[in-house]
Amino acid sequence: MKSLVTGAAGFIGSHLVDALLARGEHVVGLDNLAVGRRSNLRTAEGSERFRLIIGDQCDPVVLRHACEGVTHLYHLGALADIVPSIERPEAYMQANVEGTFRVVQAAREAGIRRMIYAASSSCYGLATIFPTPEEAPIQPQYPYALTKRLGEEIFLHWGNVYGISATSLRFFNVFGPRARTSGTYGAVFGVFLAQRRAGKPLTVVGDGTQRRDFTYVSDVVAALIAAADAQGIDGESINIGSGGTYSIRRLVELLGGEVVHVPKRPGEPDCTFADVRKAERLLDWRAVVSFEEGVAKILAHIDDFADAPVWDAESIAHATEGWFHHLGRASR
Repeated sequence: MKSLVTGAAGFIGSHLVDALLARGEHVVGLDNLAVGRRSNLRTAEGSERFRLIIGDQCDPVVLRHACEGVTHLYHLGALADIVPSIERPEAYMQANVEGTFRVVQAAREAGIRRMIYAASSSCYGLATIFPTPEEAPIQPQYPYALTKRLGEEIFLHWGNVYGISATSLRFFNVFGPRARTSGTYGAVFGVFLAQRRAGKPLTVVGDGTQRRDFTYVSDVVAALIAAADAQGIDGESINIGSGGTYSIRRLVELLGGEVVHVPKRPGEPDCTFADVRKAERLLDWRAVVSFEEGVAKILAHIDDFADAPVWDAESIAHATEGWFHHLGRASR
């Protein structure tokens, strides 16, 4: 078995690479290092069964080289975060839509027989059904969510038309060590941990009662591998969540420290909560790391956030001006 992981130097991708190597597999990692960090692959690069290709997933020549001899594809390469997707939608269409098309075309030409796509629960938008099943309405609220959804459609369509075994996993609020710490204002864990390490107040959006289905990264990696090993799940989209939902207030309690509040933002759901019965049935998978245990694990790695930007209410307001302008208008 030989696996290709796109986005290999990223948060989830690097953990997946480590897990595949631990299983004794040969792994090719592809990353352009625009988001990922080569340091995430420090352990992997010590293995003779790992090869890193630094290149762009939109480049057919790079992809042809990466796909040689590969049997399994895990497509995690993507641009993430809401703010930059609003500011630079063309970059997101290029990376997440055109990039996915290029990846599946290369997989088809190389004869890869099993493909797993990392989709996003943001496709559900402002969900009204909890826990949210896979059949819930698809209503992306911002360009990142839309491009990930379009990528999912391309991925599964290519699998169906060209007879490739393809499955999509919709991730809910993944957290853990190696989470992204740089770039434009992004995920709550990166923001909070950088603030906590610097002794600054935690910037809570709204009143903090909003809830998230925080899912620890090792559970997500286990789901990816379970999907690759499973039979009879071609063409399926499957939620991957923790089995619970937790308030931002609870997260603040676990992290500790002072709090300041910033305005609630349009397009953000009050709750994310995955219905994971399909994953349990088709993958024989369920999350095993509790929220509290996961927070303790990531706190043990708080020095990973030494170089992360430390946001405050003023810098967040500046960074999210476009968010309020565009999504506020769309919600009216």
